[in-house]
Amino acid sequence: MNDKDRRIVIGSDHAAFQMKEKIKSFLEEQGLTVEDVGPGSESSVDYPDFGKRVAAAVSSGEFSRGILMCGTGLGMSMVANRFPHVRAALCGDLFAARMSREHNDANILVMGGRVIGDVLAMAVVKTWLETPFEGGRHSLRLEKFDTIHPAS
Repeated sequence: MNDKDRRIVIGSDHAAFQMKEKIKSFLEEQGLTVEDVGPGSESSVDYPDFGKRVAAAVSSGEFSRGILMCGTGLGMSMVANRFPHVRAALCGDLFAARMSREHNDANILVMGGRVIGDVLAMAVVKTWLETPFEGGRHSLRLEKFDTIHPAS
């Protein structure tokens, strides 16, 4: 991991606030610098507001990776994948986390705070962070992402 990869941006909604706090501590214990874009409590919030913050930071290149969480992970995935150069992957198991990196070079990990427990979430994060992108034929496929336009 280079210095830029040692920094990660993280956000959630109220439903996954507790998971975000645990994952943030876990990441810091791993020596990563964490930029927490919120929320700061379990008070009800609109998940798109926090999804946009993380996705914009990754899309712009300010951060190479981010983590998002909401109740199911579905809403955050939908928000994040609207941004250019973002490949957000909803992962609820270790195989999905590994494949999202190896084959898809996912740069945002998304999880559902009401779907997976804390122990599995930590293992998913660890797997996702440690798995490198395979490149090769997968690079050619990913290049097509930025050329997809609904009208074509």
